[in-house]
Amino acid sequence: MKNPVTEYGDLQSRRSFLSASGMGLGAAACASLIGNQAAAASPGVASRPKAKRIIFLFMAGAPSQVDLFDYKPDLHKLFKTELPQSIRKGQRVTAMTRGKEKLVAPSTFKFARQGKSGVWMCELLPHLSKVADDLCLIHSFNTNAINHDPGKTSFCTGSEIPGKPSMGSWLSYGLGSLNKDLPDFVVLPSAFWSGRVNVQALYARLWGSAFLPSRHQGTSFQTVGDPVLFLSNPRGIDGKVRRRMLDSLSQLNQKHLAEIGDPEIQTTIAQQEMAFRMQSSVPKLTDISKEPKGVLEMYGPEVNKLGSYARNCLLARRMVERDVRFVQLFHRGWDHHSRLPDNMRGQCRDVDQPTAALLKDLKSRGLLNDTLVVFVGEFGRTVFGQGNITRDNYGRDHHPRCFSGWLAGGGIKGGMHYGKTDDFSYNVVENPVHVRDLHATMLHLLGVDHRELIFPFQGLDQKLTGVEKSRVVKEIIS
Repeated sequence: MKNPVTEYGDLQSRRSFLSASGMGLGAAACASLIGNQAAAASPGVASRPKAKRIIFLFMAGAPSQVDLFDYKPDLHKLFKTELPQSIRKGQRVTAMTRGKEKLVAPSTFKFARQGKSGVWMCELLPHLSKVADDLCLIHSFNTNAINHDPGKTSFCTGSEIPGKPSMGSWLSYGLGSLNKDLPDFVVLPSAFWSGRVNVQALYARLWGSAFLPSRHQGTSFQTVGDPVLFLSNPRGIDGKVRRRMLDSLSQLNQKHLAEIGDPEIQTTIAQQEMAFRMQSSVPKLTDISKEPKGVLEMYGPEVNKLGSYARNCLLARRMVERDVRFVQLFHRGWDHHSRLPDNMRGQCRDVDQPTAALLKDLKSRGLLNDTLVVFVGEFGRTVFGQGNITRDNYGRDHHPRCFSGWLAGGGIKGGMHYGKTDDFSYNVVENPVHVRDLHATMLHLLGVDHRELIFPFQGLDQKLTGVEKSRVVKEIIS
């Protein structure tokens, strides 16, 4: 008879749970490993996954949709007029603008139609405008959070409350690995950014695995020293010695596992083996010296700068090329409560050329078809200004009720706008897309039913999309 502790550990293990639940996600994981596409027709799994991987470009700090994507040509007529109460509708605002006048601040930037599709793009995005026909611009994103920490936590984990697994962890748990020598989930934070106002910290819990087995947590790459912490052997230890040490340690861990049945011991064994393989795979991954000159120039002058957004975009391409399942870039500096035009120019210089290059690079290699790229911040910005408002100088407060972002590749229709806001970019008036809907759509594109990807914890079948209503945004799927 099984030890009760061992039996409980087995029940909580990913493989046992998926097998017993009848969800079919175990079959999907098998399909991802052995290429058996027929397995994707299992219950709870979309019949034909359109994407294999995701690159999530997170613009931390919340870019202003009014100044980048949500063109409102008539606002200039309303400069410094009070935002009508019929538009505000009693919505909450932050303490920074509570009790103050809400004066309209039109964008100082020009917009123009781009590409064959004629989508509207801001003049600050000349490179991205050249790939406009690949973008699905969503103007009707909305969220519940009005402050940065819960906003970022909600986007990254599906909940404003810390303690839930991140998007990449859910995908690693549900779909398994595509590459045995690299992590399923990699995080690339920018070390430099141009908007040096109100830069919030990033927390490891944004890419943590929470109650999922810890092997599904994200691996954050560093800009100084080893790309991954403790990747190099200690001084005086060579590869052969490290291999013998690892073998001995594995034997001890296997003995401990047999005694108490804790699945985390199994995770430790697997991750130690992964770390050993990464000593070879990661240096090859991060060495861009053999990239063609034309490719490096396409990503812009900062591509050779460690920790730059440009270099991280190139590394993201190299990662999905090696079948890393989920790559998340964090670029901070978008929190523009003052001097928005100047700061916005700097931020767009950081991200415009590298982001466009990433899309072109993926497309030229045939990777964009099955790689979903997402570009968004944690919420939007108010149409009313902050500070001493002039036509060329203003700030904007946080605004969760509507904001813009875009998706490309991985089964997404390009060259289109989706969703609509009112004339003040203050309320969604057509096709709202909540953060939960984005998560459900991402999972759907990867062949997973968001209602079926569950993990039992604290008496509840936990899900990335939670218990509230969510939908797959099928109108944007090709």
